[in-house]
Amino acid sequence: MSACVETMFYVREKPWHGLGVQVMDAPTSHDALILAGLDWQVEQHSVYTSAGDRIPGYKANTRSSDHATLGIVTDRYQVVQNSDAFKFTDDLLGEGVTYETAGSLQGGRKVWLLARMPEKYIIAGDEIAPYLVVLNSHDGSSGVKVAMTPIRVVCQNTLNLALGQAKRIWSTRHTENVMSRVQEARDTILMANDYMRELGKEVHTLTGIKLSDRKVMEFMNEFFPVTEDMTDAQKRNNKRLLDDLKLRYFEAPDLDHVGKNGWRFVNAVSDFATHAEPIRRTKNYNENLFLRTAEGNPLIDRAYKMVLAAA
Repeated sequence: MSACVETMFYVREKPWHGLGVQVMDAPTSHDALILAGLDWQVEQHSVYTSAGDRIPGYKANTRSSDHATLGIVTDRYQVVQNSDAFKFTDDLLGEGVTYETAGSLQGGRKVWLLARMPEKYIIAGDEIAPYLVVLNSHDGSSGVKVAMTPIRVVCQNTLNLALGQAKRIWSTRHTENVMSRVQEARDTILMANDYMRELGKEVHTLTGIKLSDRKVMEFMNEFFPVTEDMTDAQKRNNKRLLDDLKLRYFEAPDLDHVGKNGWRFVNAVSDFATHAEPIRRTKNYNENLFLRTAEGNPLIDRAYKMVLAAA
């Protein structure tokens, strides 16, 4: 099992890290909490020196299920329990929301949940589904983050491009009452329609930018150059990654109908960024890959900018 993904569940098909308890139907928040192994409380305790003196101004966040220490935080820190995060999401999306996946990372220090939003969008002939991702930490490293991220349904590629003024992320610190800010977060989620409209416009632009095979290879070689000053290992690794990306652009059956254009290239890079096996699987690889579902992937944004610059 991954060193980062501690517990989770997933609906129907395995996510890219291949872990968790499989369920066939997306559960409600109450069931998701249990299936994801998140049915525990964060408890706060005073912090003491090795000599037994209490350290003022600080608390230790611990997990009720095993008393593991999740982090040391200040007195101003307000705990957002896992159940609160689910209630927050229920309140955001309305009664009857169901969850696609949820779980914990790094021994419970970070938790996430992901729910599919009810709207469906058809963009360039593809169904693009908006998902709501909620990220929370219990170690004081970050606040609560709520993000809408669009996913191309046929291949589960993320398409959270950086689109100018179209906002898709909302966050708050642990020094604030997150439950009192549901309306503010809801206003951001309502902007999902604005984001999807902008995405539709940009996809239309990308489909109109025709790319020759030679131009595509120039782009790919910028990502993974193979030059004489490299070591044999570097050349070998970059060639492997380049070959992988070429297959995702030239051979992917789900892109047969797209044509040779910028939209196809961005999708190929997104598929690579979302699903490709890395040269070295670092300790935090799975966590970082999932976090990019919410925060955006620089590789995809770079591809998007490349295409626009070539127009």
